[in-house]
Amino acid sequence: MAATAKGPLDGVRVLDLSRVWAGPHCTRILADLGAEVIHISGRRLVGRREVTRETAVILGTYPDNDPGERHWNRNVLNNDMGRNKLDITLELNTERGVELFKRLVEISDIVIENYSPRVMPNLGINYPVLKAINPTIIYCSMPGYGPEGPFQHFVSYGTTIDPHSGLASRMGYPGEDPHMSGNAYPDPASGMFATGAIMTALFSRYRTGKGQYISMAQAESGTALTGEASLGYQLSGEVPPRIGNGHVRKAPHGAYPCKGDDKWVAISVGTEAQWTNFQDAIGAPGWAADERYLTLEGRLQHQTELDGHVTDWTRSMDAYDAMRLLQEVGIAAGVVVNADELMNDEHLNQRGFFWKFDHPEAGVQTHAGQPIRLSETPARHYRPAPTLGQHHPYVLGELLGLSDNEITDLEETGIIGYTPLVRE
Repeated sequence: MAATAKGPLDGVRVLDLSRVWAGPHCTRILADLGAEVIHISGRRLVGRREVTRETAVILGTYPDNDPGERHWNRNVLNNDMGRNKLDITLELNTERGVELFKRLVEISDIVIENYSPRVMPNLGINYPVLKAINPTIIYCSMPGYGPEGPFQHFVSYGTTIDPHSGLASRMGYPGEDPHMSGNAYPDPASGMFATGAIMTALFSRYRTGKGQYISMAQAESGTALTGEASLGYQLSGEVPPRIGNGHVRKAPHGAYPCKGDDKWVAISVGTEAQWTNFQDAIGAPGWAADERYLTLEGRLQHQTELDGHVTDWTRSMDAYDAMRLLQEVGIAAGVVVNADELMNDEHLNQRGFFWKFDHPEAGVQTHAGQPIRLSETPARHYRPAPTLGQHHPYVLGELLGLSDNEITDLEETGIIGYTPLVRE
């Protein structure tokens, strides 16, 4: 089942029990880099959450907004996160399901899950148990608040971890309420941290021959990205105020409206030389000579008035023209692109960033590619996301040596299957 081209992680096998975005993002990176990722789910937990008759059709986004008869195989998030992976179902709340999982652990390198900390011990397959089966196993546990601590059993989603990690307190304008990032940022961030942790553990195992346990808290992944805001509090004891799109050491700095409907350009002027170049680029308007704007301190003190002048100029400009004009004189500027502009961006497309997959039930879809680029062993796209249970014959048959009759018996007894079990 492995891809024909060589990837840097070819030969590494991952058992992926993770759900939603954080864990699947990590294992998608590993799969893109060549690891054999086997996604394992119970059939009540297909995709994002437990399947009920109310959520079965409306949950998620689908090609042409049509869930189809088998919505679980057409869900865009599942198919985006599932590319390059294999898929089996396995009911781990059964003795036979646990037995098969343990056999897979014997021949695997990595186990990753983002369940509540109580789930894996309750199933009898937590790290101490799996380590006894395979001492070289690398086990990554990444619940919302981590496997330890007073909040370990709290229910969590990226949209609630975002505020608790400290990120939302930095988002928003002066005197206004905090804002969440709009992208459940701790989810993909923790996926990237988990990837780095797993790669580090693999390197350690290469040197020592020993596996290890990785304790990953999604909330901490967000907190680790608060940057100078946390550092500033440690040094001054003051909670930094929200400053919107402004900057404590740059002005003008922000997103400014341009010609057209909801078109914007982001501009960042940092040095005095850049301020001079900025004035020249926009035609040396008279207001720029105002003594209030002659120094950075003055520009920071009068940002509201300054932003008004900059806006007068940007409103007369096409966003891309403004970006190019300022970039030509060394000013950091970038268009605020929407989804349509992003997918059609000439730079991303020229670099081949987007990947196309022809899914058997969702059709041809375009997905964001892999920003990790290695010259000799590049990331690659070699198969679309699997359908539910698609790889039972390979995983259970070829890897574990079960006969066709044994696999059929597993299906007949409900240990595996190809459709969700819907809770009434």
